Amino acid sequence: MPNKKILIIDDDIDLVEAMRMTLEGAGFNVIDAQDGKKGLEKVQSEKPDLILLDVMMGSMDEGFHVSYTLRNDPETEDIPIIMLTAVGQETGFEFDKDKDEDFIPVNEFIEKPVDPDYLIEVVKKNLGM
Repeated sequence: MPNKKILIIDDDIDLVEAMRMTLEGAGFNVIDAQDGKKGLEKVQSEKPDLILLDVMMGSMDEGFHVSYTLRNDPETEDIPIIMLTAVGQETGFEFDKDKDEDFIPVNEFIEKPVDPDYLIEVVKKNLGM
C-alpha cells in the first residue's frame, strides 16, 4: 500500500493524537495543523492526499471557510475532504451530505467522537483504496 499523506486540521490536540495513532497504525503518514490558516499553509507545503477537517475551531464555521477555499483553488479542488463535526451534538444542527453539498463542499462527514475502525474505512474509501 502506498504511504498516503493525511492532513488533520483540528484544534483538539487529544483527538488529533488519537486519530494520528489510528492512521499511522494503518500505514498512513499523518501531519496536522491546529487552525484553518495553518491548515491551508500545510496544504500548500505538504500536498496531502486527504484532509480531515474540523468544523469548529477559532470560530463556529472555520472549517467551512477552509473547505470553500480548497474547493475554489484548482491546485486543491480534488483533494478529498472529510469533515469532522460535533456541531450536531453542540448546536442541534445536522448536516446531510446529499442536501448540503453546495453549501458544504466536502466528500463526507464523520461525527465526533470518531470510531477508529470507521475512520480507517472512510479514509480508505475516499482515497479509492
